[in-house]
Amino acid sequence: MLLSSLWGRVALVLASLAVLLGADHALRPPAAAPALAQMPAIAVGGQPVQAAQLQRVAGGDVPMPPGTAAAHASSLLPMPVGHAAALSLFWFSGERESGPLVQIAATQWDRATQTWLPPRFVVNRHQMGDLLGHGLRRLGNPVAWTDAQGRMHLFVVATGWGGWAASRVLHLQQSSASQDLAELAFAPVRVLPLSWLWNTSFLVRNAMLPLQDGGAVLPVHFELGLKYPATVRLDANGEFVGLTRMSNRTHNLQPSILPQSPTQWVALMRDERHGGKVTAARTDDGGAHWTDLPDLPLGNPDAAVAGFALGPQQMLLAHNPTPEGRARLDLSRSADGLQWTLQQTLAKGAEEAEFSYPALAWADGALWISYTVDRATLSWQRFAVGGQP
Repeated sequence: MLLSSLWGRVALVLASLAVLLGADHALRPPAAAPALAQMPAIAVGGQPVQAAQLQRVAGGDVPMPPGTAAAHASSLLPMPVGHAAALSLFWFSGERESGPLVQIAATQWDRATQTWLPPRFVVNRHQMGDLLGHGLRRLGNPVAWTDAQGRMHLFVVATGWGGWAASRVLHLQQSSASQDLAELAFAPVRVLPLSWLWNTSFLVRNAMLPLQDGGAVLPVHFELGLKYPATVRLDANGEFVGLTRMSNRTHNLQPSILPQSPTQWVALMRDERHGGKVTAARTDDGGAHWTDLPDLPLGNPDAAVAGFALGPQQMLLAHNPTPEGRARLDLSRSADGLQWTLQQTLAKGAEEAEFSYPALAWADGALWISYTVDRATLSWQRFAVGGQP
């Protein structure tokens, strides 16, 4: 009788697992079809920019909202030609990471004064929760994008109960008529439909890959138990198209995608393993299928990396190079996305220092880099060809 009861329980568990796996397969978001990346061709004075030509010309601290003790996970967004600002910078800020007072802050680099404007909060969890019809407990990791109509979008990590592993990706769209910092506002579009299980445990971090059709690829990662990277395809209006897993490994997260051609892209990723390396995957068919690559010869202390492509065979990577800790942040260059040469050490401090979560963008003839300092503030640097401001 006891043995029969035991086997009955085992059968029930197996049946339940079969139902869950069947539901996962049936309800999984569709995979995206192949896409064509918009290939960057950054030039200055009519000449293509070579990564090795870039030299640091300026830098400093980003102003913080009054009364905030924590700042993290910045995202840079170039502004249109003719706008008063060259760049918008978004991050999450509050009393501490995961704190109930954390909001999404923003500032803009004013072209006239060549300074960052006083920051303000542009996303509040209570207001977004009221508009969505359900509460939000935490906000973090904004990723900014401009669609084909020139509207700003933010993709933000948001949680209800649970920590970051119980997060969802909240899609926000510009609701203000103006993109000036003083008037900039956002409204929720939806929680991205990434999982049938309440869309749980998907997060964003790195910049989006623009596509030739006006849409974009949003890098995401899953981190409930196992960790793996994926891509979200969006059309020119920001509508969800599909989700594709990028790796069979279970320790890769926060992918940064670099285009080598319209259809061949390489993704560089954070490695969760102790003493890890920068990990990599590649697609040869515009994101429809991905292949894991050998680990890169770059140390990774379980820390975010951020890549940027200036043009064909001109790639940059901001990363923490040491196998332990985030006390050093480097900028490296590569022709193929796999072999890297140190270009510049961006920041270095004592063993307990932390310079992390870099973001890169090109605006007004220069490369801009922002990053977190000790989880408390943000810093920025600007690089130009030949060191000319």
